[in-house]
Amino acid sequence: MGTWQHLLLCGGVFLRGGGRIPAPLGRSRSLVCRRQLSGAESENLKQRRTQIMSRGLPKQKPIEGVKQVIVVASGKGGVGKSTTAVNLALALSANDSSKAIGLLDVDVYGPSIPKMMNLKGNPELSQNNLMRPLLNYGIACMSMGFLVEETAPVVWRGLMVMSAIEKLLRQVDWGQLDYLVVDMPPGTGDVQLSVSQNIPISGAVIVSTPQDIALMDAHKGAEMFRKVHVPVLGLVQNMSVFQCPKCKHKTHIFGADGAKKLAQTLDLDVLGEIPLYPSIRETSDTGQPVVFSQPESDEAKAYLRIAVEVVRRLPPPPE
Repeated sequence: MGTWQHLLLCGGVFLRGGGRIPAPLGRSRSLVCRRQLSGAESENLKQRRTQIMSRGLPKQKPIEGVKQVIVVASGKGGVGKSTTAVNLALALSANDSSKAIGLLDVDVYGPSIPKMMNLKGNPELSQNNLMRPLLNYGIACMSMGFLVEETAPVVWRGLMVMSAIEKLLRQVDWGQLDYLVVDMPPGTGDVQLSVSQNIPISGAVIVSTPQDIALMDAHKGAEMFRKVHVPVLGLVQNMSVFQCPKCKHKTHIFGADGAKKLAQTLDLDVLGEIPLYPSIRETSDTGQPVVFSQPESDEAKAYLRIAVEVVRRLPPPPE
């Protein structure tokens, strides 16, 4: 087992064979207390339980060296969330080259950032035993995809996933970052809650296509962030329209203006619309995101405008 694998020791289990099979550490033991608790011991136990329950949510702790965290989320998978996160990170850097940008992929089961950012390999460790992000296109990147084999499924239960998320949040040496863009997994489950409750988030960007089924889940995602007191910066309508490259006829394959209607319902703004450009998919698949490889294209300019809107809505960074 490599050194970096030791960092992913999770609640009594470890990675074996590239992270595919969890194996127990030690034997499972059950302890049975056969004696009756005294009155004083019973009262102490009640007080202890009361103290634990009164703690409430875990106290948020900033990621060392990171000024502001922007999460990119969606209620539903397959709406272009990871593509948006990658191009948003690159657009933030392109709009202001003085800013240091990081990209964190917390989609443990389906990490996309390694392929989209054309990165492979395991992270090196610092002197403090922290993982160093991999760097490409000027963006510091960290993903579970760097820690397991590319084709190996991550067959983990919830507690193991949460332990891995904790390591990705706390055991990475980011250096000094102005913005850390976090690519969240789809849905409103444990990972979203864990990230939201453990680190201060400056704002969330919700990505959706215009179709009703995607908008329903996007609505749930926005409401979840509001419940955990994360500011929702606005919506991005992805795959908004397809324009035929030959006749230039425009077709709203997934419907029209769905995100605008949802934004009105939620009292939010639409940060921007991304048409269904084949080049966005092609450049993502080849590991050369459109903002980097085609910076003068209409596609790239759409992401650049979204990045401007995101920064404009962020609260001032902490001193």
